[in-house]
Amino acid sequence: MSTAFQTLDNRHQDRRSKMPFFCAFHVGIRTGKRKSERRDSRGKPVYVDAYPGRLVLCTGLILVLSALDAFLTLNILAHGGEELNWFMAILLEDSVEKFVSCKLALTAMALILLVIHHEVQIIKNFQVRYFNYLILSGYSVLIGYEIYLLELANAVAGKG
Repeated sequence: MSTAFQTLDNRHQDRRSKMPFFCAFHVGIRTGKRKSERRDSRGKPVYVDAYPGRLVLCTGLILVLSALDAFLTLNILAHGGEELNWFMAILLEDSVEKFVSCKLALTAMALILLVIHHEVQIIKNFQVRYFNYLILSGYSVLIGYEIYLLELANAVAGKG
């Protein structure tokens, strides 16, 4: 008595279902659940659907510090300072609204790209997400320096 079992080799078949033309994922109604790579990517960039909370917090803090930087820069300029970034100086000559909106828009676009590619490994053990933390540290130091400049300007104005 022999019983024959037929086994199917499904390893080479695409088991994923077809994506419909209108999909809730495309318009943001539903979000994905992938938070890390599912398989060994072997050097390829890895993209996820959900981002770590600390990365989102870091990105939000960078945007807030960028807005604070614009505010402090305008205050420093009002106390007789000078804008050293030639591109921002051109925008300031045109209007303050252009300066602030371009500054925030450029920062936001750069952050979007960094967040999308946060899992990409540039050098051994150095991923793109670490750039966000470096930018946050840099902005923190810059804000401290601008506050120091404003206190220095107020001290000079108080003596004069």
